[in-house]
Amino acid sequence: MSALGIPGIDRDDAIPDPPRRRRRATNWRHAALAAVLVLPNMALLFLFTYRPLIDNIRISFYHWNISSPRMTFVGLDNYTRYFSDPESWQIMLQTLLFTGAAVIGSMVIGLALALLLDRALKGRNLVRAVVFAPYVISGAAIGVAFQFVFDPNFGLVQDILGWFSIASPNFYQHRWWALFMVTFTYIWKNLGYTFVIYLAALQGRRSDLDEAAEIDKTPPWRRFWRITLPQLRGTTVFLSITVLLNSFQVFDIIQVMTAGGPYETATTTMVYQVYQETFVNSQAGYGSAVATVMFVVVLIITVAQARLQKEN
Repeated sequence: MSALGIPGIDRDDAIPDPPRRRRRATNWRHAALAAVLVLPNMALLFLFTYRPLIDNIRISFYHWNISSPRMTFVGLDNYTRYFSDPESWQIMLQTLLFTGAAVIGSMVIGLALALLLDRALKGRNLVRAVVFAPYVISGAAIGVAFQFVFDPNFGLVQDILGWFSIASPNFYQHRWWALFMVTFTYIWKNLGYTFVIYLAALQGRRSDLDEAAEIDKTPPWRRFWRITLPQLRGTTVFLSITVLLNSFQVFDIIQVMTAGGPYETATTTMVYQVYQETFVNSQAGYGSAVATVMFVVVLIITVAQARLQKEN
């Protein structure tokens, strides 16, 4: 008779020992392959991204004429000058207005076009190519073309408004009209990017949910709000971050169309101010301080967007 009262079965046989954890042996071939793939990219990232960022922050504490071999340490003077100058706050406001309008405008219009061209329409591939084409064209070339579009004397906008007997505003002499002109041009150029990303996301969504909504005869607006839009949440967050970063770096369109004017700074954004102070006014230290402030602003907005997405 066994210890359990069952013939032929011992206690040691009935209760097996717990499995021992085996140490996972390091696969040195995989580790070496990972190092070969990762380290060169990390080196390039440090060389062309982090090192210039560190140098920029360091230079912001100096007074440096970019043509001079010497720099003079001034501590926080550049930052004190920046935050005490009312023009800096005006430029920051213009940057936020331009960026906000560019992000919201390009994403809303891009999503609307993606929803339209996701349907089985005749010639939709041609229209898709036409919508995406401006994104791959140089911003300087688009800026030159839109100078004629917004010309108050013989531009396209002047002709269209003339059909309704409305006088065309002088986009090159009014502060806010000039900012609207530059913003509209950038949205038109960047529209193809948001359109393509949204279109790819729409084509990858779950079709069974749409079929169920169609069977239930759900209204189109409710189907979009309850079914389509939630599936695009990740794409929307991705686009909001990438379009935001791209919008903060716009230079070519502003340079070609207005050169930061009228009234010297009416369409000047923070990145254009960095260019003006560093290469035009030869104040590289002050320009580096502006670039550092812009970096902090972008970092705060990006982190806030990422946390908002994580909470949702």
